[in-house]
Amino acid sequence: MEIKKKVTAVVFSQEKIADGIYDMWIETELSQNAHPGQFISVYPKNQSTILPRPISICEVDEKKEKLRIVYRVAGKGTNEFSEYKKGDSISVLGILGNGFPLEAAEGKTVFLMGGGIGIPPMLQLAKELAVANEKAGRDNSNIKIILGFRNELFLQEDLKKYGEVYIATEDGSTGSKGTVMNAIEDNGLKGDVIFSCGPMPMLRAIKEFAAANKMTAYLSLEERMACGVGACLGCVCKTKEVDHHSHVHNARVCTDGPVYLAEEVDI
Repeated sequence: MEIKKKVTAVVFSQEKIADGIYDMWIETELSQNAHPGQFISVYPKNQSTILPRPISICEVDEKKEKLRIVYRVAGKGTNEFSEYKKGDSISVLGILGNGFPLEAAEGKTVFLMGGGIGIPPMLQLAKELAVANEKAGRDNSNIKIILGFRNELFLQEDLKKYGEVYIATEDGSTGSKGTVMNAIEDNGLKGDVIFSCGPMPMLRAIKEFAAANKMTAYLSLEERMACGVGACLGCVCKTKEVDHHSHVHNARVCTDGPVYLAEEVDI
């Protein structure tokens, strides 16, 4: 079991890539143990914002010296982060969560489905699946990347390096009009396994779609978190099995998740 550590990292770069969306690289030792689907908790310096903000890992550099996070400004804490510049220190707790089980996609056609701020964790996942394909002498035609945006796009060019990208926008300005489910239908996509992250309505639709099409689906749940280490029970979700910690049909998203097999959670 990996030990969670609170460390002081350094901002390497930051830029705004869409309305309210920021792209930050940080230099930290935590990058050495980061896996797709895991996250870090970032502590604001403003003392009035006590709790850390959980942010998914978007990418790890080749030397495993830096982590990339792409986040949306949603309040005081993330607004503070957006003002950080190269060389600023940043307090981080990590690495947190269980991540996506890459072995579940071995030799199969896989959908990577991201909606909104659930898109960033798809990048490192796509990279590692592409590496596995290269080692096995396969191309990346089995990696179908399905992205849902309100209207303004981000990260789609990064993701195109590792698989076929399909886009849905709410207003139909790019790709399919509607949701990721519309993109699947419009393009007649077929697959075996789904890895997904996004808002709850999207995950509910994916769970239903996977069951109807006999696909295995993994859902990364976006929940508000306080402690990030499983102590406060502030980020529970309903499950089929009884949790050994609380002894009820709940699981703590920050430690038991955030990634779950679709049939294991009641959403």
